[in-house]
Amino acid sequence: MAVVKATSRDVDLLARLLRAEAEGEGPLGMLMVGNVGVNRILANCLDFRGIRTIPQMVFQSPGGYEAVQRPYFYQRARDKERRLARRVIGGERTHPATFSLWFFRPTGGCPPEWFNQRNVGRFKAHCFFAPAPQDCPRVY
Repeated sequence: MAVVKATSRDVDLLARLLRAEAEGEGPLGMLMVGNVGVNRILANCLDFRGIRTIPQMVFQSPGGYEAVQRPYFYQRARDKERRLARRVIGGERTHPATFSLWFFRPTGGCPPEWFNQRNVGRFKAHCFFAPAPQDCPRVY
């Protein structure tokens, strides 16, 4: 059962985001980007109050994804990314993105905090950051 509502257009949109943000990180990295996106929809806290749909999450401004500003994001969704998108929409979570609301690619190591959010791990080039459970209980 889906943890967020999604039409086929939403699945395509999320699939395009996964590819644009993390294709170089492989399927697992793309799943983690999807985890962060779904968590933002579930959270309704901090920077993500009122974000209830996949399009709202993808195009959130400010605070959204840089990939939507690049032509690469606007390529058609592919089946392999659609399958990954459906997995995260269905509730699959992958550490360290399990409860994360943020990720970024630093030039060096991962800082212990980023905008007052704790580092919960790294996967390849991306560092993941999660709120404290009391700050965003709906993510947990």
